Amino acid sequence: MFASLLNTPGFADLDFSLLRVCIGGGMAVHPAVAAEWREATGGPILQGYGLTETSPAVIVNPIGKEFDGAIGLPISSTDVIICGDDGNALPVGEVGEICIKGPQVMEGYWQRPQETADVMLPGGWLKTGDIGRMEENGYIFIEDRKKDMILVSGFNVYPNEIENIVVEMDGILEAAAIGLEDERSGEIVKLFAVRTDPNVTEQDVLDHCRENLTNYKRPRIVEFRDELPKTNVGKILRRALRDE
Repeated sequence: MFASLLNTPGFADLDFSLLRVCIGGGMAVHPAVAAEWREATGGPILQGYGLTETSPAVIVNPIGKEFDGAIGLPISSTDVIICGDDGNALPVGEVGEICIKGPQVMEGYWQRPQETADVMLPGGWLKTGDIGRMEENGYIFIEDRKKDMILVSGFNVYPNEIENIVVEMDGILEAAAIGLEDERSGEIVKLFAVRTDPNVTEQDVLDHCRENLTNYKRPRIVEFRDELPKTNVGKILRRALRDE
């Protein structure tokens, strides 16, 4: 939504003097979009985080904080830990699954005991399915959805990182990265992108990624679309692209 507004003719000419707070949620805000928003409106985008299973608020940045990619700090009465696959807490700075405990966390899915058991840890902790890390100061960063992670030659590749790099390009509005099966490496990265400049080519995107990404993270295929599949609130549906 932020990117679409920034690319709407006349948006930069609006009066933003009464604008106080902008909060991004639902999917990661790309740093390039946040920087352009700051320049256009004079104010930062604050990222927040939550789930339907948490009623929904969990984590948010303090008002006035400049954008740095963090989703923020846990809200009142809410505990957050980063867990390994065994459900145990990981040390500060390590990447794992974000788990939440608080008064807003659900007791379970209605009449679905197995689905409930799959996401609830002992003590009322909810496994979110989101991969992230916590810094020494308590700020939390999301890497990506666990189910969206791409495994290339044994290395974890997070679509968000690739998409952040690609949308930095002039002429690219939005992007989505998915994994495709590959006999040699297990999976390879395919990128879908929407252009605002039709002169941007597949080779331009590949060259940009070559300059900014480690080899195993680079897309091997680029496909341009007029639009990407989204939910009714504008969240890009990588799953729909994989299902194709």
